[in-house]
Amino acid sequence: MNSKISDISILIAEDEKQLLDPMIEYLELFFENVFSAKDGLSAYAIYEDKKPNIIIADISMPHLDGLSMIKKIRKVDKETKIIITSAHSETEKLLQAIELQLVRYLVKPIQSDKLKKLLLFLVEELREVKDYVYLKESFYWDKKTKKLFQDKNEIILKPKEQRVLQLFCSHANQSISAIDIYNVIYEDQPERDFSSDAITSLMKRIRQKLPKETIKSAYGVGYILQTS
Repeated sequence: MNSKISDISILIAEDEKQLLDPMIEYLELFFENVFSAKDGLSAYAIYEDKKPNIIIADISMPHLDGLSMIKKIRKVDKETKIIITSAHSETEKLLQAIELQLVRYLVKPIQSDKLKKLLLFLVEELREVKDYVYLKESFYWDKKTKKLFQDKNEIILKPKEQRVLQLFCSHANQSISAIDIYNVIYEDQPERDFSSDAITSLMKRIRQKLPKETIKSAYGVGYILQTS
C-alpha cells in the first residue's frame, strides 16, 4: 500500500492497554484516522463525535460493555461496520452479537493478516456506496455532479477533461488504455482516426489539475488513476 487510507476512519475500543497500544500502532500503518478508547462509554462518545466508518470493539469493557455499546449504536445507525472481539468464544454472547448486524466476531489473539484482509475488504465495500472517489491531498471526484474538488473548491475542467476523469474514477486503480480514452473523448466522432499525441496532450493538462502522481503511466498498457 503506497499511502494511508484517508477517507475511511476507524475506532478501536479495548480496555487492556497491552492489547490496545499495539493495535493502534498496527492500524496506523494503514489508516490516517485512527481513534481509540479504553472503555465502552469513551468509545460511544468518540462514535458520536467522530462517526468512524469502522469500529473494532472488545466484547467485555468497563462502564459499558461492547454489546451494550453496539446496541446503542444500532438503534440509530445500521451502516457503520462493526467488528467485535473476545478473549474466548462465548455462545450466548455470540448469538447476541449476530443480531447486532456485526461484520465479524473475532476471537483473540487476532491474527494480523486476517484482520488486515477483513479491513481492506470493508474499505472497498464502504467506498462503493459513497458518492465520492477520494484522491490525494483532499482532492475528490463527485460521482453525482461529475465534478472535481479540492476540499470544497471546484477544480474547473473542460468537457474532454471531465469525460476522461469520469472514466478514470469509474475504474480507479485499474489501467485504462489510450484507445479507451480516445473513444470516450470522441465518442460522437467514430470516424476520426486515433492520435496518441492528442491523448498525451490531454493527459498532461489533466495531470496539471491533480496532485502529483495521481495518474501514473503504465507503460505498454495505458494510465492508472490511484486513489488515496
